[in-house]
Amino acid sequence: MIKTKAQNGREKLEILYEDEWLAVVYKPSGMLSVPYEGSREKTALSVLEEIYRKRGMLTKHRKPFCVHRLDRDTSGVMMFALTDEARRKIMDTWHKTVTERLYRAVAENPRDRKRVLPDSGLIDDSLAFNAYNVGYVPKNGRSDGKDKVVAARTHYKVILRGKTHTLFELSLDTGKKNQIRAHLAGKGYPLAGDEHFRARTNPFGRLALHARTLEFDHPFTGEHLCFEVAEPDSWKTLVEGCKERKKGSPKNESSEIPVETEK
Repeated sequence: MIKTKAQNGREKLEILYEDEWLAVVYKPSGMLSVPYEGSREKTALSVLEEIYRKRGMLTKHRKPFCVHRLDRDTSGVMMFALTDEARRKIMDTWHKTVTERLYRAVAENPRDRKRVLPDSGLIDDSLAFNAYNVGYVPKNGRSDGKDKVVAARTHYKVILRGKTHTLFELSLDTGKKNQIRAHLAGKGYPLAGDEHFRARTNPFGRLALHARTLEFDHPFTGEHLCFEVAEPDSWKTLVEGCKERKKGSPKNESSEIPVETEK
């Protein structure tokens, strides 16, 4: 079973698939996957719980459980377990069950042309995490001694190169927090809209990172499932040559972007 969906521009959580064991959803940018201590923000988990509550389907034995996460500012396809048994089985067999997770990202081109990446490759720089739990690539593979360093591997492929930005497709061997953002920034390609890694542009009014494809073998039925939600058309339009609008301008992710080059 393969289900492909175009982004419809509605910034709300949408259920793409559900059965008695699991649900696959589209999470918009700006929404947390799960709550953190002390937070009352709406999250993908709480929205899904509310949907099932309104349907009269939320019970002690049937409720959503998070089995993986997307960063707050990353949009895309996520899976939730709907029973504790499913949660345990999915998490215990995750690397065997999930056969493909693909991301799309728009990154600023490096200022130094000598740093331009080949059309495809592997980034295996180690990551460290600072006091705010933000991942980064330490210089010479070493942190200042305070931050723990962990291994990380990101495969990338260039989908489209533009004068100022590049559209990447990426997959992960390791799922570390901020991995794609840190790895590309470490190579001179900060993601558009990424303040953590000092991006100079914000053409979409959001972080330009999207979890496009989730493909897996159903842990209970064995059926092969693939869900895909494409990134906004405006991402390709920008890379093909559309000029960026100034940071802080009103958000517009249509294919026609009235933009202005950022100084």
